Amino acid sequence: MITGASQGLGLEIACAYVQAGSSVLLCARNAKELEQARSRVAALADPDAKVLAVTADVASAADMDRVAKAALDAFPQVHILVNNAGIYGPMGAIENVDWQEWVHAIHVNLMGSVLACRALLPHMRQHRYGKIVQLSGGGATNPLPRISAYAASKAAVVRFAETLAEEVRGTGIDVNAVAPGALNTRLLDEVLQAGPERVGPAFYARSLQLKQEGGAPLATGAALAVFLASPASDGITGKLISAVWDPWEELGKHVEELRASDVYTLRRILPRDRGMTWGDK
Repeated sequence: MITGASQGLGLEIACAYVQAGSSVLLCARNAKELEQARSRVAALADPDAKVLAVTADVASAADMDRVAKAALDAFPQVHILVNNAGIYGPMGAIENVDWQEWVHAIHVNLMGSVLACRALLPHMRQHRYGKIVQLSGGGATNPLPRISAYAASKAAVVRFAETLAEEVRGTGIDVNAVAPGALNTRLLDEVLQAGPERVGPAFYARSLQLKQEGGAPLATGAALAVFLASPASDGITGKLISAVWDPWEELGKHVEELRASDVYTLRRILPRDRGMTWGDK
């Protein structure tokens, strides 16, 4: 089950999953775009695989319960949930942006991920197996002035993934977040359309350069999503993994080290982490 699957990285992940042998259920808000995506994914799928699509709003609890029911009705078991749906939200100084738009971005990015998990977790717990892949972004690890709803919500979904991983530890369910890199998608186009006045000159300049250079390949983030959905990643949980910078292909060799450490997690930086001799009691 993949949310935000009608375009961009969500669609790329769906294509990668069916090429790896999966059946998939795609979810997005725009019915026309979703059907086009379903047709594209179905063309890549095995003849006996199912490729389904359900129009829904991830910020609606009723919608996510309905999508989960459709998946459970269609498939004997749902092994994988990919929370990809996300928006930038309003751009500009926090005191100037539309408050309802700011709240809506939190609802989509954070609540949408939580609601999808709530809908499928009872099933995964019952079968004592599941893979939850949460899409993160640059806002999780770096401040994003003038795009505060996105930054706050993406940091929140990573900490939610870490927390949920602890809640379900020992049940056979792995929960991880993916940082796909700077992508050339509709979100980047939204930044450029907003202009330097709303997003700031420095961020606009970086975004324009990214657009010109093409950005991180969608296929790289999709490949990491395949890895985290596969048995090769069993036991890797509660981590934020970069598709571009981290050696994720080798992480299966380091499951015990990862389990016992705070590597690939959000944490507070202490003075001693930066070679300073003060700050410790």
